[in-house]
Amino acid sequence: MSSTTRLTIYGIQASRALRPLWAATELGLPFEHVQTDYRQGYTRTPEFLALNPNGRVPVVVDHRPESEGGDIVIWESMACALYIARYHGTVGGKADGTTIAPATPREDAEALRWSFWTMTEVEKDALTVLMHRLSMPEPQRKPELADQAERRLHVPLRVLEAHLARQQAQGEAHIAADRFTVADLCVASVLLWVRATRSLMDNFPVTSAWLKGCLAREAYQALKKKAA
Repeated sequence: MSSTTRLTIYGIQASRALRPLWAATELGLPFEHVQTDYRQGYTRTPEFLALNPNGRVPVVVDHRPESEGGDIVIWESMACALYIARYHGTVGGKADGTTIAPATPREDAEALRWSFWTMTEVEKDALTVLMHRLSMPEPQRKPELADQAERRLHVPLRVLEAHLARQQAQGEAHIAADRFTVADLCVASVLLWVRATRSLMDNFPVTSAWLKGCLAREAYQALKKKAA
């Protein structure tokens, strides 16, 4: 990890910005957190749109020396987390197998595929459960939509449950390795939206135990404490 680089992370923790915030915290990186609340219209200012024309958080700016091309701007939350792990979780461009950065081609493949899988197979329904069970004002909630989403989530969660069981059978406690990596971070950052839904999580005990372990990590707990 280079001491000459510094990150700025735009977003609020109660958003997908959690992903790069968690990645940077896991790695012990110095970073500036610019509280950018999309609910207050801050992502529609000319200054923010110059960073991300989509008007969404998170945005990560990697401040690099001019000799390395200067500032690099990354948006899309999973891309942000994967980028931070790849370029700030290594020494001299190589991972040593102790951080969240993938250290082998297999670990890298697992991080990529499970991150994309989470976005395509899980996130939409997990967000529906979160919104219509907890986040939205109660009069606006539609429990039937949450019920339908929970039923659909059984399909991808069976896939994850089987994968984690195979991992444990071969002595690896996490998605890509025996240690917590960015693969776990990306998947856990979505599944935390449904962790309180016992009627769903009780059907997947291996996944539930794995998620509990991910959310008990010091870095995640530190972020929670900051947000409290």
